[in-house]
Parts: sequence; structure tokens; C-alpha cells
Amino acid sequence: MTSQLAILALTVILLTTLSANASAQEKEDAYLAYLKNAPEFKAVSHDPSFLVGRWDTWVYMPWRYQWTIGTGDAGGKFCKEYGFNGGFSDHGEGPLEWLERWHLKFYNDHTAAKGYLHLNGAKQEEYFAKYFRDPRAVRSGNDGPVPIDEALYKKLDGIITERVNKLKSSPYRIAYALDDETSYGAFVLPIPWRVNDDDKAYEKWLDGYYGGNAPKAQYVTPDFTQAQLNKPLGEIDFSPLLDRLTYNDSVWANFLGRLVKRANEVDPATPCGIVGAQAPSIWGGYDYAKLSKKLQFIEAYDLGSSQAIIRSFSPGNAMPVVTTHFHSEKAGTKADKWQAWYYFAHGNRGIIGWVQGWFDGDKPRPWLKEFSPTLKELGGIQGPKVAGAKWIHDGVAIYYSHPSIQVSYLLDIEPHGKTWVNRRGDYSRGTSHTVRKAWEYMLADSGIQYNFVAYDDVAVNGVPTEYKVLILPACYALSDIEAKRIREFAERGGTVIADFGCGLFDPHGKGRAKGALDELFGVRHTGAITKKDFFGGEIWTEADQDKAYDFKDYGQLLDTVKCKMQDGYAVAETTLSADGEKKAGVTGVVRKVGKGQAIYLNLSPLRYLQYRGEGYVDDARRASFMKHVFGRGIKPWVKVTGPDGKRPRNAEATYWSKNGRTWVFVIQNVPITGDEEGGGQGTGPAAAKIKIDIEFAKAVKGAVDERTGVKLGDGRKFTVGYDASEASFVSFEGAPVRE
Repeated sequence: MTSQLAILALTVILLTTLSANASAQEKEDAYLAYLKNAPEFKAVSHDPSFLVGRWDTWVYMPWRYQWTIGTGDAGGKFCKEYGFNGGFSDHGEGPLEWLERWHLKFYNDHTAAKGYLHLNGAKQEEYFAKYFRDPRAVRSGNDGPVPIDEALYKKLDGIITERVNKLKSSPYRIAYALDDETSYGAFVLPIPWRVNDDDKAYEKWLDGYYGGNAPKAQYVTPDFTQAQLNKPLGEIDFSPLLDRLTYNDSVWANFLGRLVKRANEVDPATPCGIVGAQAPSIWGGYDYAKLSKKLQFIEAYDLGSSQAIIRSFSPGNAMPVVTTHFHSEKAGTKADKWQAWYYFAHGNRGIIGWVQGWFDGDKPRPWLKEFSPTLKELGGIQGPKVAGAKWIHDGVAIYYSHPSIQVSYLLDIEPHGKTWVNRRGDYSRGTSHTVRKAWEYMLADSGIQYNFVAYDDVAVNGVPTEYKVLILPACYALSDIEAKRIREFAERGGTVIADFGCGLFDPHGKGRAKGALDELFGVRHTGAITKKDFFGGEIWTEADQDKAYDFKDYGQLLDTVKCKMQDGYAVAETTLSADGEKKAGVTGVVRKVGKGQAIYLNLSPLRYLQYRGEGYVDDARRASFMKHVFGRGIKPWVKVTGPDGKRPRNAEATYWSKNGRTWVFVIQNVPITGDEEGGGQGTGPAAAKIKIDIEFAKAVKGAVDERTGVKLGDGRKFTVGYDASEASFVSFEGAPVRE
């Protein structure tokens, strides 16, 4: 007995020592310490009850640019008759009396004025072009420098306090927007300037970023990184540029967070954020891992997966997210209806509408009457049902790596040469953006829903246990601690899937001597590989984004580089070797890891965007990618078929839970159009009206067709109407029913 106690005591001591050593090792990881302690990763209040608050339904808020009907009785009656249940105030001014009389929920725009968080520049491109190659310039607008510093905070503190005080007594206020199209630059133009002139602050931050022994601060532009792209991987060092742009993102996020907190101090009951948000980008402050922590309300242009990323990063999906609506006479009212339903089915709490060409004099144009039933149904009937509902995913996570977005841009711009300053629209052509979108479409088209997981959360807390599959889309840049967490996920039973180029850089943008996850995947990279080892062998990427800069479809873009193909997709790394393989350029490497597995595809999914646009996608076309997702118990639990027994083209099912019910939407998922000044419209949504069958994996109870109110009862398969320009919407008792 005594010996057993002694052994037990020794075991406890040993385990305690090992645990202490493991903790010490993690403390030694500088990047982990940065992610844990840096203020840019500390969130403002995200209490769900506060965020949902008065957003108790779906709200359409016209931005009265050409509101010729006025804010009198005629304007109020128009809103009531046509289904507009919201509005806006600007700069803290009314019309409060009118908004309250007609019960219009409103947000306030320009709560922090105009010209500070959105820089004024007459003829934006011409004005800001002088800064594209000046890394020592200080953030400036038409009226001179606008540094992000304490003086600016004090100025905006006073403005915010005054404007919020004017509005906080109104029971119809639902959000404050600091400004629209906010940016530490201008939109996402490639401006590498200093956000302020405090170089000492940057040096101090840099030291914390590296955990001491930071490199000397440098001030460079992409001209510096372009010159390195002919080097082997191990000699490439993007860090002099990327460290500083990461710092800019951090300063920006922290500054917005302080302003949001100030608005909360003045009005503790109303969320605050921004409108006109851009795609994830190397420029402008759009690292959503940081930004989402600092905002409580956002209108985001749906570019570069921004809406899905924000939804994923919102705790409990409570943050009110809206998008922008521009009516198009060419697209017609079916596009308006589709947009409202599509974003409602994906968790949006409303729309901000750009009022241009709505009226002939003071007479509403006919399309508004056609649109009004949708507005009345969403705002008055369906909106209250799902307010506060939580998104349901199928156990699949897509990795959000902002350092990879940065590295991807610097590889993508190689064909531009010195003309990189003219590159725009990264959301539609950039490798990280298009590869990410291809994965999203493949999952949705296969009947699988997903979330994004952020690099900082994974590094600090690991991959959440609610996920079975982790997808790494063009994840060029990974830290050692991220690699460790991803290995831990696989070892405990998860499936990790990487497409290509995984972990070849560290988060600073320094090329590695071997990939951060090579051992996990059983593949081998060396610091000697060059662009000759990728795709067509002349540039690092799958497409020459300069040669096809004005591409009309993805076929035109992808025709610019001749790649080795397999199963209809480009082989990414033509000399990749794997454990136990003699040949080079291996694909589909599968390795058992602990209780899980790791798959290195070495294929780019980007061509799925081409095939989808051409209408040629089915299970076989997705098999090279999706077979690994399905291989670990992930299965669709909602099957949707049309009269021909097939899934209607681009049909997607989304699902939510609230108050013991599951809510299921079937919506058409078509490509989104837009640019940095607005986005969210669908490309050619069909308007067919058909009957569809919604079949669940098991029988459900108390099913209801929420569009018609018809009680469908108990069962497994239900037939409902499906207007492809709107949505089908059913619910049932209890949680999702999975096999």
C-alpha cells in the first residue's frame, strides 16, 4: 500500500512537471504571447441580449439620397404602405419626430463625422495615388494629415458624445455607425503609409510582436517584395512590409474599439459599429479577426466572403449585420427580392437601401409596389421569428488566416510588375479570396454548412471540438503555434484538409525551410523551391492576373497559365514529394494522425468557380475535394430535390435554431456582384416557381411551411413551393435530425 502511494505521488509530481514544462514552452512562443495579450484581440461588449436588443425583426432602412417624397405625411404613409419599417438619421440630426411618428427603427450614420474615419479625397484615385509608393507618408486627406492618434481620439470623442446624446432618448434607435466606408487608407487602395508619425510606438509594438529581439523597423512598399519573387522560398522575406501593415491593422482596430466603447458609455443600450465594410484585405484595416472583436454593428459589402466571415465571428450570431441594396432596372425586381431573402436566410438583420431613382417627382416607381410584399413579409412576419436565432453548421470549419491573405496578395501581384499600384478588385481575382470562395460553393452545393474559424482563436484555444473537419484554403502563412493546434485537432480525431502551399511562410511573411505542417501531412518542402515548382512554372500563382485583368469569366482568367491538370483541377506544386512516394508532384496525400487524418490535396479548387459559372457542377465534379470531407462522418441531413428528382441549380439550404425549433431555408446561391463602393447583388438569379421536396435524414415533428402557415405535420419528406427568386422556409420541433 505504501509503495502504491509512493508511485502515485511520483506520478502526480511527474505529470505536474510535464504540465509546467508544456506551459513554459507555450510561454516561450512569442506569437502565442502576442495573440493572448495584444489589445487588438480584446473584444468590446458582445453580450447577445445587448446586441439583439431592439433588433427584434428584419429592418429595411432607406438612405434618403433622393428621397423626393419628403419626411412629412406623404413620406410616412409611403413607408407604411410599401413595407419600409426603418430609416436613418445622419450626423446626429433627425428627423427624429418623423421617424418616431411612423415607428421607423433607425441607425445613425456619421456618428464620428465625415473625413476622419473615411478620408476625403476629391477624385479618390488621383488624390491618393501620390501615396502608393511613399511608405513614410502619414495618413492624409484633402485637408492634410489625419493621423490616428490621441488628438484625433479626443476630437471624435467630443463629436460622438454630442451626437449620441441627441439620439439616445429615442426608442427607435437601433445602432450607431461611426462612419461609412471606413479605412485607415481609402477603401482598400494600396496605400502603405504610416497611420501616424509615432515611429517609437511602432517599434514598441514590433518588439511585443516578436517577443523581444525584434528586427529593425523598416518602411517599404510592395516594390520591395516584388524584387524577391525570383528567389527561392527560404530567402523570401516579406516581413518589413507585412509587419507594418499588420501594425496598421492593429492601430486601426484598437482605435475603432475605443470609439465604440465611448458610444457605449454615452448610450449603454445601443450597439455601435461601421457601415460600408470592405472585403478582407492586406490594405485598409480589414483583418476581420481583429475588426470583428471591436464592432457591435456592421454593414458589409459581400465581397471576399466578408458576410460569412462576420457571421462566423459573431458570438451567438447576435451582432446585427446588414448589407446594401441598389435597385437595378436591368436586373429587375426579382433581383431585389432575391437579395432580401438570401441575406435574411444567411442571418442578416436588415438592409440599407440606396435611394436613387425610386421616385418620379414624388411618385413611387412601379417596382417599389412589386417589392413591397417581400418587405412586409420579412419585416412584419418572418423577421420576428428568427431574431436572435443561432446558425447551425455541419461540423466543418474553414480557416481564416489573415497573414495568408497578405502573402497571397504579394504573390498575386507578381505579373503586374511596377503597375501593382493599379491593381483593384482583389476580392474577385486574388488567390486567397477565390480559393476560399470555391470551397464555400463546393460545401454549399454538397448540402454542407460551415463556419470560419480565426487564426488567433485557434492559436490560443485550439480548434473548437464542435468541428470534425478543418479546411485550410491557400493557407500560405502559419505560425508554429497554429501548426501545433492543428496537429492536436487531428490527433484527437479531426480531419485536416489543405489544398496547396500550406504553411510555407511564417505569419510575418518569411519563407520557411520546410512547411509548418509538413510532418502532419507527410509531405516535404524545402527552402530551395521556387516559382518554377508551382502551377505553370513562370509565376507563383495559377493565373496571370495582369494578363486577364478585365476577365469576364473565370475561364478567361484561368486560360492565362498552362497548368498540369488532374480531375479537372490544376496541380499546384509540381515537384511536391511525400513520404513513401518516389514520384514528384504527388496529389491527394492521406495520412493517419492519432485518431484523425490529414489530407494534402496539392490541387487548387479555383476552377470550380469556372465550372459553376458554366453550369457544369455535380457530385462527380466536386469529388476530388469533397470525398475527404464526407469521409469522416459528415453528411447532408437536408436533401432538396425538384420535379426532375435533382437538386435545383445553385440551391442551398441554411438552418438556424431558436426556442426549441429548427428553421430551414432553401435559397438560390448565385455569385455576388459589387465593388468597393457597394456590393450584395446576385448575378442573374433565376425566377422559376416550382415545387420542391425537402427531405430530412430522419422523421421530424410539427413541421410548418412558414411562408404559407400550412402545418405539414410529422414526417421525413415535405413538398413545398419554391420561388427561386425568393426562398422556401420550413421549421420543425427540436434539433436537427442527423443519421
